Amino acid sequence: MQENDRVTAIVPEAIGWRRHIHANPELGFAEHETAAFVAGKLREFGLAVHTDISVTAVVATLTRGTSRRSIALRAELDALPIKEAAKVEYASRKDGVMHACGHDGHMAMLLGAARLLAESGSFDGTVVFVFQPAEEVLGGGKKMIEDGLLARFPVEQVFAVHNWPGFPEGHVGVRAGPQMAAVDDFEIAFRGNGCHAAMPHLGDDPLLAAASFVTAIQRLVSRSVDPLSPAVLSVTQIHGGRFNNFVPGEVKVEGTCRFYDRALSDHCAAEIERVAQACAAMHGASAALTYKRGYPPVVNSPDGAALAVQAAADTVGADRVLTEFQPSMGCEDFAYLLQAVGNGAYAWIGAGDVGPGEGLHGDRFVFNDAVIPIGIRFFLNVVERALPPGG
Repeated sequence: MQENDRVTAIVPEAIGWRRHIHANPELGFAEHETAAFVAGKLREFGLAVHTDISVTAVVATLTRGTSRRSIALRAELDALPIKEAAKVEYASRKDGVMHACGHDGHMAMLLGAARLLAESGSFDGTVVFVFQPAEEVLGGGKKMIEDGLLARFPVEQVFAVHNWPGFPEGHVGVRAGPQMAAVDDFEIAFRGNGCHAAMPHLGDDPLLAAASFVTAIQRLVSRSVDPLSPAVLSVTQIHGGRFNNFVPGEVKVEGTCRFYDRALSDHCAAEIERVAQACAAMHGASAALTYKRGYPPVVNSPDGAALAVQAAADTVGADRVLTEFQPSMGCEDFAYLLQAVGNGAYAWIGAGDVGPGEGLHGDRFVFNDAVIPIGIRFFLNVVERALPPGG
């Protein structure tokens, strides 16, 4: 890794920012203190700061030279509804809320890059720094676009990073094409006539319908999707009944579908409906499906991925940049920005091996502060590559 005294000098301060944010986590669309902290730092650095874009979002701009070209760099503000079990001195002060995904670290990286670019950045054009709310589940990126982010701050490319436990520490991974999956959610209410457990012949049994659905729906992936097109369906919740001597009249089944091919969304919805109705009919019950189309896949454009690979090589050396690896079936709402802009990339920064419960969304997750300077350097190099002086 190339030494960069400017980055090295601010790393202790950036770690301090991260740990302050970590100790004071906030959930999606309620990141008021976090947004205020971020906005305050950006104003301190001398950037033009805007907090009137979308809910708790913070957007800042920095312009150098005369070029009308512009790019966006994005980080996330929100934490997760998880009770922290990690024994660190800066642990969450809010019971049941925790930065268990590293968004605090991503903010620190982007703040560090903003500070250094403001002090002595060598580029020609405009950098738009996007600190978005509610990445987790609630789709804050989509709302920012709907609220006019890109109409107000049009950009040619957009970039983001994510710390990635399990990926080799000190390496950066970025690939052209899908890097994260799309996700849809479903809920099925199986309904029938409840009855006493001693007299099952007097009612229907939605539990049997739900149980048969849970096993039968696995054919969706194994028998109805091309095996060369990755897809996964997971049933994650079953709710029904209150007493051990009464068969309930309603049972709800919930889960998710994940895939890289967005066309599979319609296929999954139709197949889940078909199997649910068949299972319900078999047991004399009814089924009502609610299918929610969620985040699209994170698809890096060829040009965006190529630039990110160059910036990563500038950051950690070409031998530590990985472009061939298995994408994740996890999802990320950065997909909305990539889809709307049409050019850019999402990169993973390896955080090294972790144990059970210490990975992303684990209650013992501890962000690896060693990746902060990598993230800062990566953002700086993206800007230099995308907006070269005189370009």
